[in-house]
Amino acid sequence: MRIAFVGLGLMGAPMAANLLRAGHALRVCDLRREAAGALVALGAEWADDPARGAELAFTSLPGPAEVEAWAPRLFGALAPGAAWFDLSTNSPQVVRRLHAEGAARGIHFLDAPVSGGPRGAASGRLALWVGGERAAYERALPVLAAIADRPLYVGPAGAGTVAKLAHNAASFMVQTALAEAMTLGVKAGVEPLALFRALRQGATGRARTFDRLAEQFLPGRFDPPAFALRLAHKDMSLAVDLARSLGVPMHAGEHALAELSEALARGWGERDARVAMTLQEERAGVAVRVPPEALGDALAD
Repeated sequence: MRIAFVGLGLMGAPMAANLLRAGHALRVCDLRREAAGALVALGAEWADDPARGAELAFTSLPGPAEVEAWAPRLFGALAPGAAWFDLSTNSPQVVRRLHAEGAARGIHFLDAPVSGGPRGAASGRLALWVGGERAAYERALPVLAAIADRPLYVGPAGAGTVAKLAHNAASFMVQTALAEAMTLGVKAGVEPLALFRALRQGATGRARTFDRLAEQFLPGRFDPPAFALRLAHKDMSLAVDLARSLGVPMHAGEHALAELSEALARGWGERDARVAMTLQEERAGVAVRVPPEALGDALAD
C-alpha cells in the first residue's frame, strides 16, 4: 500500500519507522528535510508532495493550525477513496470541518490521536483513538496495527479527538491534584517516598497514573521533556474550550489550565509538562524530592 506520512517529529518519526519495518512503502515529508534522514535510510522516499498517488495518508503535527495548513495540499493530491488519518491532537471543530471537506471530495478524513509518548511511538505500544467512518477505519486496521497495539474506534468524526482531549484533561487535572496531595503529606511530616508508595498502592491503574510522578516530579527531572509543557498547555486549552462550548463546568480543568499557563509564563514551554507541579511546591514552601536511585524499589512494588 502506498502511504504518505507528514510530520517527522518525536512522535511522527518513530511511527513512520514502524510502518517501514512492517513492510509498507512510505513517502515522507517534514518542514526539516534532515528529519527524514533515518527514515530514508530505512527505505522511505522523501517527497515534497508525498500524498500524490497515495492510498493512505498520515499526519503527525503540533496542532490544529499545522493540520489546516497541510489540508489543501493533501486534499489536492489524494485520490477519491483514499483515507487521511490525522494522528495529531487536534480540535473537534477542525477535524469535523476537514471530515466534511474530505467527504465532499470522496476522501475519508479520520481523526486518530495517539497516546503513549515517544517511547510508545518507538515500541508500537500506543493507544490510538479514531473518529470517522468505521469502514475506512477497519480497512486501515492492518496498517494501524504497525503504529499502535491498541487501536480503538471511538465513533463518528471528532470522537477520537474528544476522547484524547478528555484523557489529557484528566491527566493534567490529576497531576495538579497530586501536587497538592504530595505537598500536604510532606509538609505534614511524611517522608516523600513513603507517601508516594501509599498513594500508588491505593490507586486503581496506578502504573499509568502515579508512575509518571516518579519519572519527573519526585526527582525534579523535567529536561528533556517526555511531554512538553507548551503541548500540554495547548491540549488543556482545547479541552477547556470544548467544555465551554458545551456548557460543561470544569473547575478542576480551569485550575489545571491556570497552572499550565503560569508555568508557560515562566518560560518553561520546552520543559516537561510536570514542571508545572513545582508551582505548588513554591506556594507550600516545601520541596518534594527523591533521589532517582531511590525510586527503583518503589516502582517495583
